[in-house]
Amino acid sequence: MARELGWYASFSVAFGFVSIATGIFTTYGSVLATSGPRGIWAWPISVIGQLSIALVFGALAARIPISGYSYQWVSRIVGPVWGWIMGWISFAFLGVVLVAVDYTIASTILPELFRYVGTTQNAWVITAGVVLLQAVLVAASTRTTHRVNNTAVTVQLIGMIALTVLLFAVGAFTGKLDFAHLFDTGTVPESGYYALGGGTHAGPFALAFLLGAFTIVGFESAANLAEETKDPARVIPKAMVQAVLSLGVLGFLFLVAVTAAAGRIDGVGSSATPVATVITAVLGSVVGKILLVLVVVSIFSCGLVITLSGTRLVYAMSRDERFPGWQLLKRVDRRTATPLNASVFMMLIAQIILAVFSHSTDALFQLFSAGTLLPALIYAGTVAMYAAKRRSLPASQGFSLGRWEIPVLVVAAVWLVYELLIFRDASFRAPWTYVLVLFAIGALYFAGLLVRRGRDGLTMPDMADVDRALDTADTGPKPAHTTAGGDAR
Repeated sequence: MARELGWYASFSVAFGFVSIATGIFTTYGSVLATSGPRGIWAWPISVIGQLSIALVFGALAARIPISGYSYQWVSRIVGPVWGWIMGWISFAFLGVVLVAVDYTIASTILPELFRYVGTTQNAWVITAGVVLLQAVLVAASTRTTHRVNNTAVTVQLIGMIALTVLLFAVGAFTGKLDFAHLFDTGTVPESGYYALGGGTHAGPFALAFLLGAFTIVGFESAANLAEETKDPARVIPKAMVQAVLSLGVLGFLFLVAVTAAAGRIDGVGSSATPVATVITAVLGSVVGKILLVLVVVSIFSCGLVITLSGTRLVYAMSRDERFPGWQLLKRVDRRTATPLNASVFMMLIAQIILAVFSHSTDALFQLFSAGTLLPALIYAGTVAMYAAKRRSLPASQGFSLGRWEIPVLVVAAVWLVYELLIFRDASFRAPWTYVLVLFAIGALYFAGLLVRRGRDGLTMPDMADVDRALDTADTGPKPAHTTAGGDAR
């Protein structure tokens, strides 16, 4: 695969995966229902927490800039067994979040845009078609995929900035902004609002953190394309941090504008698409339709990046011979210069997950919940590994936390512990079940791998392959390390 991605492409991958238009549009209604308008104040706290994780991931990406992100980092720093577990969790996350994102188009946006009745059947068919189209693009051409994503991210940036400015300006001119509404709990009781909750129930404000926890994830996908990025040790950490910061600020301003306007608009709480309802009431039906089109573009871009990232992870694990069907999935097609088989495989996995959830009337919430739980597990495992091994890490090639290392780790640890405690809530029983089933499938395969090869047969190669990855020519073929572990085997 060619090393041809610059800073904006790397930034677009991180920005496109996070996709505030997608995340806010999908989860804002849930925040209003569980936490009330005041729940938006959980967003800036979530941004700080996720930014600390992005900084840790940046420090690791600057040390081991190879496709596979947490799988590669944990495998080389802790050991291949823990690395494989991290890779399998990452694969499970990418599979479910792809369906969660694309399902939003079919289940909520298109019915609102074209005024038809959405059903589980037509949502299934439409989502399956979107997943297929994204896989075709990723399989056919990496360059075309990035051009589509770069364009979509640019449109999303311009569109979200324009919508935010218009909401503030027109809302203030027409008197439709009510900033007191930002501190209201709505129909949610005030009593126990800030409690984390005991047993299996989280407090209302705690549940509001899921807005940021679901939206501000996937920035690490930029690290998953390290072998296709120019000067990755410097470019990728910068792109991830800038994506989280820009998304965090823009997302919060948009939330403030929407929530302030929602206080004086009837029917927002009962709307299936409350963000669209607010924008239509303040800016008119034409702008409301434009918002829906913008969200469709953003969601398609997000799904495209997820497919791309999932394909690269499957490819990375397969070339190390540690993924089911690795003999086929490690191949790079000569005509397209892409891991074609891995792209098809990722699409098939998404279709299977979609079929499992297709008859559920609560599919979107279950998918969204699983898509929030899994990255929290990935982030917690990776940050814990960094904290435990920080004194023995390989040298950084372009980014270091320096004297901020301890404060960043403390913030990340506190945030992740709090976030994981939220998932004790009884409403997350189905996502936990999904996670446990996937873990069981992975455990069976990995146990067979250990029986066939033994622990010594899973030894990772030394760090020399990282240096070779950094030295690879922009358009030249990959060196021998693409079949990692040859000497060890």
